Amino acid sequence: MAAIIRRELGAYFSSPIGYIFLAVFYVFSGFYFFANVLMMQSTDISLVFSNLLVIVMFLIPILTMRLFSEDIKHKTDQALLTAPISLTSLVLGKFFAAVLVFVLGMSITIVYGVVVAVFAAPNWALIWGNFAALLLLGMSLISIGMFISSMTENQVIAAVGAFAVALALLLVEGLSGAFTSPALMKFFAGISFMRRYAGFSSGIFEFSAAIFFLSVCAVFIFLTVRTQEKRRWA
Repeated sequence: MAAIIRRELGAYFSSPIGYIFLAVFYVFSGFYFFANVLMMQSTDISLVFSNLLVIVMFLIPILTMRLFSEDIKHKTDQALLTAPISLTSLVLGKFFAAVLVFVLGMSITIVYGVVVAVFAAPNWALIWGNFAALLLLGMSLISIGMFISSMTENQVIAAVGAFAVALALLLVEGLSGAFTSPALMKFFAGISFMRRYAGFSSGIFEFSAAIFFLSVCAVFIFLTVRTQEKRRWA
């Protein structure tokens, strides 16, 4: 798995994708930090994370679109599928490589906390809560984007599909109000990413929410393994 992670990290930074992802993440996070914290002379960094949520929704499909689609298009997937590694290690290697790039982008928010700490005492519980929330949400969206990438050789389709699913999952709670059936309302509220994200972003660690996001990761990693297994024997 370590070899796959190194391969994928090399692919990210031997092409513009990794640099574009980090540059856009840093630019927008820096702008939100300047506008919502420095200009307002505030120690509350939660607004930075709230605004980054929208940026992450756009950026993660760019991060995941090439994970499998590129290999399928260039026929290098067969070499990976016949390599002496398990399909689970292959999928997890690609997943963790994308997560590491995402964490590299997110790490700038900790720097903002340190900057604020020079002038005043920030609420570190709130900062770490938001960091954990965004990380878990990002990991879930990465697993979904990876699964979609495993089903097509077209990177644009993979990116658009991942964005559409991410948007639907983030907005699904609003659908609960459109139904009168308690069962449907409970269902849509139950799969709402935003409801679980909100608890963490308030600085409260919710074990059930963490399990939910990690379960989403596990489900889509499993589905991706199954698609690769089917491709191996096709």
